[in-house]
Amino acid sequence: MSVTGFIFLGLVAVIIIYLIAIYNGLVTLKHNVSKAWANIDVLLKQRHDELPKLVETCKQYMKYEQETLEKVMKARTSVATAQQQGNIPALGQAEGALRMGLGSLFAVAEAYPELKADQTFQHLQARITGLENAIADRREFYNESVNVNNVRIEQVPDVFIARMFNFQAHSLLEFVDEEKTDVNIGHLFK
Repeated sequence: MSVTGFIFLGLVAVIIIYLIAIYNGLVTLKHNVSKAWANIDVLLKQRHDELPKLVETCKQYMKYEQETLEKVMKARTSVATAQQQGNIPALGQAEGALRMGLGSLFAVAEAYPELKADQTFQHLQARITGLENAIADRREFYNESVNVNNVRIEQVPDVFIARMFNFQAHSLLEFVDEEKTDVNIGHLFK
């Protein structure tokens, strides 16, 4: 074999290795998005399990606040449904409603000194607040993973490999407009 043949084979080998590296990078990104979603999913399930305990504890004290408790449970159901369906846009909306409901619930709880002093309520409030903070952190990581994936599958030369092997873009977990604004809890104390 001539020198030109070795150069040609070497060039083909380099191109193949480069294409394999692109493919492997895209696979890694795809699995990072899945892992980030799984991390959120675990926290959502934990919070889902804690909310009925919180509502039940509150019911013992808040006899006149049924509407607030019902909003939290309805939002909890919406989050679970969107989560089971893998519907990221619906999950973002349901999460917003749930966070607003929890904010209202905690604000209304201020009017019930016995409830605020209850050890179970304090524990559940701290647990759910901790879960909310962890979910917010994981949302950020999920959205970053989705962004990196979506950018890579649109860039040249990765776009060719992505199309060839049907790599898909993922949806960001976005917040509803109400969740981005300041919460007005003044109406709860009238």
